[in-house]
Amino acid sequence: MVRPRDEAINLSSLKPRFDAHGVTLHAVVKETLGVEDFRPYFKGDVFLDPEKVFYGPKERWFPVLGVLRFNFIRHVYALSKKNIPGNLKGEGLLLGGVFVIGPGQSGIYYQHHEMEFGDHANLTEVLEAVQRIEKDASKRQ
Repeated sequence: MVRPRDEAINLSSLKPRFDAHGVTLHAVVKETLGVEDFRPYFKGDVFLDPEKVFYGPKERWFPVLGVLRFNFIRHVYALSKKNIPGNLKGEGLLLGGVFVIGPGQSGIYYQHHEMEFGDHANLTEVLEAVQRIEKDASKRQ
């Protein structure tokens, strides 16, 4: 599906800035189907979580009838203009998210839970969280 690839492109565009702050970029996927097609769009490591432990105790699923929502149709149309290839293989209804996690026990600096397809993380907020990690690390030294 195109949706994760679009988010991967957005986050990967920030990788040089993540690297400058000592923050690594990772993706967690629930199945291997389509991962090799996903890798060219994502500039970090990809980890498999078939038990969906990382997705938390309450998984968020996109309703099947959600494809009739205006926002979904608008997002699919916008993606078609970007010419990002996709597929309809695998299970594609489990919603994801973006987390900026600090080192050790410092916790989560930013979290975005996808509420519907195309609901991307705010990249400015992601970068601000990355910068806070570096500031907090310098305070601990």
